[in-house]
Amino acid sequence: MTAAVVVAGLLAAACGASDEVVRSDAPVSATVAPATPAPVPTASEQASVPEALRFTATTLGGQQFDGASLAGKPVVFWFWAPWCPKCQSEAPAVKAAAAKYPDVAFVGIAGLDGEAAMKDFVRRTGTGAFVQLSDEKGAVWTRLGVSQQSTFVFMKPDGSTEKASGPLGSDDLDRHVAKLRAA
Repeated sequence: MTAAVVVAGLLAAACGASDEVVRSDAPVSATVAPATPAPVPTASEQASVPEALRFTATTLGGQQFDGASLAGKPVVFWFWAPWCPKCQSEAPAVKAAAAKYPDVAFVGIAGLDGEAAMKDFVRRTGTGAFVQLSDEKGAVWTRLGVSQQSTFVFMKPDGSTEKASGPLGSDDLDRHVAKLRAA
């Protein structure tokens, strides 16, 4: 029931005041990269997994993903929707940051639409180089306390988080990632 209420609220959330659609220079032939399946943590590793990372989801490439595989790492979660102009406008900065900081895990979490639209967004924006999860039912959004797109959740290796609403540009992302890497 709670997840249904959150999803309904997410569907009603405004994406931004702008009607402008930002076009991507990503080639039309770009595809969603398959994610490497995450190893299953042992019982002792599971005990040190923050509650927020105790989830499983499916990538847009169809692979199973275990949030526990991110425990102990700095992580940038990017919550987006395929039809969101803010999400579209910040995609180049997120793509660049993911490439610039290979020691930080970037995870896109798509929601508020169907998987075909999610895959098309990744193809158009060229953001398939990092893990992209399909969260049509809003389970991961709910677990991480996200109620609108575009939102970033920056998780330090100790599991503490900081949220920021988008759009975030390159300078903002660099500032947040620097804090994660310093932890």
